[in-house]
Amino acid sequence: MKNLKKKVRIRIHLKSKHLLVIMTIFCASCIVATFASGVTTVPLQEAAGIIIVPFENSINHISSVFSGISDRMKDKEEILAENKKLQSQVDSLTEQNNKLIQDQTELVRLEQLYDLDQQYTEYPKVAARIISKDPGNWYDTFMINKGTSDGIRIDNNVIAGKGLVGIVTEVGAHWATVRSIIDDSSNVSATVTSISQNCMVTGDLQMMDDGKIRFIQLTDKEDQVQEGDKIVTSSVSNKFLKGILIGYISEVSTDANKLTKSGTIIPAVDFNDIQEVLVIKELKQQKTEDVTSEESQTPDDSTTPTPDPTQDAQEDEQ
Repeated sequence: MKNLKKKVRIRIHLKSKHLLVIMTIFCASCIVATFASGVTTVPLQEAAGIIIVPFENSINHISSVFSGISDRMKDKEEILAENKKLQSQVDSLTEQNNKLIQDQTELVRLEQLYDLDQQYTEYPKVAARIISKDPGNWYDTFMINKGTSDGIRIDNNVIAGKGLVGIVTEVGAHWATVRSIIDDSSNVSATVTSISQNCMVTGDLQMMDDGKIRFIQLTDKEDQVQEGDKIVTSSVSNKFLKGILIGYISEVSTDANKLTKSGTIIPAVDFNDIQEVLVIKELKQQKTEDVTSEESQTPDDSTTPTPDPTQDAQEDEQ
């Protein structure tokens, strides 16, 4: 019993260096024994493969996943940068395109203004831009950027598009106010060119919602007036120069008195969109002598325009 306790006491009190030597000798002995006995290590390798290979595959899979995420993040950043660059180019091209459209639209307007100028070469004119207008959709009353310093006076006729716009009602040194023929207070002595008969063209803003204005007091005993007939300013007008296009007849009907006709006109000017105008600097009063001379040479027949004092008075009152 005493010997056993002594052995246990010795084992417990072995130093670590002695234990290391013993374990080393034991491992070496095992290796030598393995080689000497020809025992294969394949089972150990297979066991290691079963345990280690899936672990390595999992690590590789996780690594590839993170690598893919990193690549996609990098691709996304590159795509966002490219998209921002392309968007900048699109914005620049859109701005250039809008400017080209504006320039093209302005060019078309100026070409129309030039063509209009060539139609009335007998009159001196000055071009002007509209700088303000009354509230509403229509250019019934508006202000232009030219005035007395440019030779503009009250009662100067104003044209644009393909015909008559209106007349100057107020003027300053560098501005003028124009009342258009669609204004409710406007009356213009006119002539239907197909029958050379006079009528009165009256403004009507409510009717302009349908793109039309009214004509009244037309004498047409032989029922010759048709839709599409041209209406121009009359030679008997005291304020409007002769022969300026007003518009085309769209409807005509006989009045209750069975003596005159009235109807509607489609104006030659788009009163919803006017940017530039031409102001005829010559007043109708300056043409009075020429008009009188021309009328005295016209044969007196049933189709000759005859002055209507009532129409003149109505027009001059506005």
